[in-house]
Amino acid sequence: MSDGVNATALHDGVNTSSLYDRVNAYYDYSGYYDGVENATTPCDNANLVNFSQLFLPTLYSLVFVLGFIGNGLVLCVLMKHRNQTNLTDMCLFNLALADLIFVLTLPFYSHFSVVGEWTFGDFMCHFASGTHNTGFFSSIFFMVAMTLDRYMVIMHAHKVARYRTMRSGIALTVVVWMLSFCISLPDIIFTKVVNESTRLTCEYSPENDYWRTYNTFTINVLGLVFPLLVMIVCYSRIIPILMKMKSAKKHRVAKLILLIVIAFFLFWVPYNISLFLWFLMSKGLLSNGCSIGANLRLSITVTETLAYTHCCLNPIIYAFVGQKFMKRAVLLLRKYVPVVLLPSNRGLSDSSYRKSSVVSRSTEVNAIM
Repeated sequence: MSDGVNATALHDGVNTSSLYDRVNAYYDYSGYYDGVENATTPCDNANLVNFSQLFLPTLYSLVFVLGFIGNGLVLCVLMKHRNQTNLTDMCLFNLALADLIFVLTLPFYSHFSVVGEWTFGDFMCHFASGTHNTGFFSSIFFMVAMTLDRYMVIMHAHKVARYRTMRSGIALTVVVWMLSFCISLPDIIFTKVVNESTRLTCEYSPENDYWRTYNTFTINVLGLVFPLLVMIVCYSRIIPILMKMKSAKKHRVAKLILLIVIAFFLFWVPYNISLFLWFLMSKGLLSNGCSIGANLRLSITVTETLAYTHCCLNPIIYAFVGQKFMKRAVLLLRKYVPVVLLPSNRGLSDSSYRKSSVVSRSTEVNAIM
């Protein structure tokens, strides 16, 4: 097995270490020696390895920088105005925190893809895999929570107002983080440092095929199908109600909703389709020739990075499009980064956009969007 193969395979998935075991099957030459598929030589993956070693570190670094800045700014703004926090702000804070935790693991995998060896030890192998997956699922679940919150506020404004308290937000936060951690627990347990030939790799080594199927289920069903269905069902009912409201912002809010769904679909569906096709190939339901395998691996590598960039867009989609949040962000940047060319402070104080406490559908729409 040539150098760099495992380095590339380790990075081809939402759960980088978990997907290693699935994609690494492509580099298992036992079929060649056993005469399977009438193979005469092992698959030549040199071009794919070289491409991944250049492509992954570059894109991972870009996602890390943009995701760190964007989500870090969201956290700073919300922390500065924590006394005015509501349930929506708590969800937004945790979404940014989940995305930040997610991108903080990328430098480890970027380094691995360049060096070709895991140099951070067994603890960091477990830790990186666990935080990577926990951050990923937490980000998905908090997007779902924000969708359901918007649905309840708009469809049942007067009934749910008294339940949207700080205590409810804290309870929701604990439940989501614990759920995400529990889902990621098998990856934390089974991911470990393995001595592969002359170098160390951080691999997902489950005890049986059940856990491989489990990973496929969690990534595709909990990571894509479930949140996408929730968004489509909830927002398809919200938009008609918005159109009936006497609000000048209803068209802007409707466009924002469509942007949320379309962005999630475009960024995640190609990646999950690639993973699912690889799963079918690993089960022998698709041809596993060298050409098909190489194309699928290339597809996974490219669509993976595209999917990861969604965490860079979350601050823009969920935070910066809101006028209140944008004003707060501008004020914060002007205070701590005076060299940045930003609009004047005039009219940007919190008092200029404080809203009445009267609960109605239109005011709630402005508050949560």
